[in-house]
Amino acid sequence: MIMMQWFEINPDMPMITDPTWIFFLVLIIILFAPIILGRLHIPHIIGMILAGVFIGEHGFNILERDSSFELFGKVGLYYIMFLAGLEMDMEDFKKNRVKSFVFGIVTFVTPMLLGIWSSMELLGYGFVTAALLASMYASHTLIAYPIVSRYGLSRLRSVNITIGGTAVAVTLALIVLAVIGGMFKGETGNLFWLILIGKLVGLGCLIVFFFPRIGRWFFRKYDDNVMQFVFVLAMVFLGGGLMEFVGMEGILGAFLAGLVLNRLIPHVSPLMNRLEFVGNALFIPYFLIGVGMMIDVRSLFAGGEALKVAVVMTVVATFSKWLAAWITQKIFGMRPNERSMMFGLSNAQAAATLAAVLIGNNIIMANGERLLNDDVLNGTVVMIMFTCIISSLVTERSARKFAVDQDLRDLEDDKKGKRPEQILIPVANPETLENLINLALVIKDNKRKDGMIALNVLNDNNSTDSRAAQGKRNLEKAAMIAASADVHMEMVSRYDMNIASGIIHTIKEYEVSDVIIGLHHKANIVDSFFGNLTESLLKGTNREVMIARFLMPVNTLRRINVAVPPKAEFETGFVKWVEHFCRMSALLTCRVHFFTTLETQKRLQTVVRKVSGSKLIEYSVLEEWDDLLMISDQVHYDHLLVLISARRGSISYDASFDKLPLQISKYFNNSSIIVLYPEQFGDAQEVVSFSDPRGLNESQHYERVGRWFYKWFKKN
Repeated sequence: MIMMQWFEINPDMPMITDPTWIFFLVLIIILFAPIILGRLHIPHIIGMILAGVFIGEHGFNILERDSSFELFGKVGLYYIMFLAGLEMDMEDFKKNRVKSFVFGIVTFVTPMLLGIWSSMELLGYGFVTAALLASMYASHTLIAYPIVSRYGLSRLRSVNITIGGTAVAVTLALIVLAVIGGMFKGETGNLFWLILIGKLVGLGCLIVFFFPRIGRWFFRKYDDNVMQFVFVLAMVFLGGGLMEFVGMEGILGAFLAGLVLNRLIPHVSPLMNRLEFVGNALFIPYFLIGVGMMIDVRSLFAGGEALKVAVVMTVVATFSKWLAAWITQKIFGMRPNERSMMFGLSNAQAAATLAAVLIGNNIIMANGERLLNDDVLNGTVVMIMFTCIISSLVTERSARKFAVDQDLRDLEDDKKGKRPEQILIPVANPETLENLINLALVIKDNKRKDGMIALNVLNDNNSTDSRAAQGKRNLEKAAMIAASADVHMEMVSRYDMNIASGIIHTIKEYEVSDVIIGLHHKANIVDSFFGNLTESLLKGTNREVMIARFLMPVNTLRRINVAVPPKAEFETGFVKWVEHFCRMSALLTCRVHFFTTLETQKRLQTVVRKVSGSKLIEYSVLEEWDDLLMISDQVHYDHLLVLISARRGSISYDASFDKLPLQISKYFNNSSIIVLYPEQFGDAQEVVSFSDPRGLNESQHYERVGRWFYKWFKKN
């Protein structure tokens, strides 16, 4: 009774209508909800929804749910689905596609069966009404996904299974909605199913085949950050609009747009960070506050049918989703915490549920009654509130358990003495700076938010104020690019005798593990291909050095071709560079094709299985390393060619490496290239055992001479 009286309070405070104060109040809620609820260890998503309840027309009536909340709310809803598709690990999704499909079917069928039974037996509704009500239970919205994203767990198996299952369940639920809506419009004739399926298949093919091609073209042609951000949003709403045009909910189009643009927007990239930042800071909170404004808590305390409907709907929806997660866990032998994660993510009702109840409330049956009456409408918004709260709490608890397990694994790695990565990038050329930093972002350990150093070296003899100012601007630009990907980059500026000496001294002082530099541009005919700087650097350090030339943005590459010389597996840095390109493959969702000898290929396969287990790896035999013409037809304009070289005197060094500049200029002048010199420092790999490795290096020449004589005699 007290609660009832409290909600009947109607203070004399006038409803705020000025846009400035509306936006200010919303920002205050977005600001303080995480702060206040964080102290209570409650997910801030719940705070957004409860704040919407208080300020809405069913609370203190401070704000009206006007067109601004509808607009920003729809953007936020699309954002949730888009980010879910964008952050999926596509390789993991392919591995778990059967599990995703099974979970999608189970999480659709279970609520449908329980929902139809409970609606007919407990609430006394007819079959059509019960089926529409059950389809509302079957669908779900990934309200709690921002929690998973905040903990950096978006690539977990259970998360990918749930996201894939969401697409299946929501699609089936919306088909049920379309069929029931068509029944009352008289549209369910013989051609209804053919037209509906044809529209879905046609639109799906349009999004899948054309969106990535348009995106790749745009990212290659325009590198402006604002233009790229606006372009991505346009693609999201184009997908949503087209899906609504064929009679389905736009959230499916937004989800598909996220899937197809996934490989063009790496998980660790400035564009990805901007998309997440804007969505989580503004649009998604707007959507959650708008959902809260629709909830009439007074209906819970009014008694009668509304309370009964709300209780039945909330209990059946929650229990059926838990049961679906439990069945999926038992089928595939998953861990209890994975079940909790799947249940937490799939329990919240919002998007398709709201669409179904509003459509059902507007359908007038033959007897003059609404298909879904006002009791169901009130029960639905109450169910939305409770399922969102349960979803947020369960997901937060499960995510914390996963995060603790991950922290323990990281601590174990540190105890094993694994040296942390420190990637050094000289910033002499501002034109190549962004591509070099993006390369560093996709090969680094994405769990670390630091470990990158930008270096500007000034010559003691001929440095000027203008050069110092330009170097400072380059450092700031590098730090801004890294910061936009939520990675801290340390800026270092130093004076030295020459640039190579400055880089070498910085490597020693900061314990740098990897160096990334741009490929030298020949100034004249007598100038060497790699330049004096690169040659001096290779002589002065034994760390891994990448010499890169990119003709297009890193995120638009479709394949990585890696030419590996014989005996490369004996180098100390072998595992490190393999792991780098496996990370790059995973983030860009592109294939890696290794060209190497059979002996090296066996070792490569072992390392790849250990560091990644990726299935986007291919192998081909390359016996004649001294002539790269044989792989030139495999390297296309949108591929990256990686040439694994070695320093003179190292185990895998071969005299044919001296011909690399000529072969690059001759065969791969129009290709993006990395020439990599592996690390020569530290303990040798424990898996390898051999005798007199440097003697083997000398025998390579005799082996080649022998093969030449053999071919000559065979031909004659």
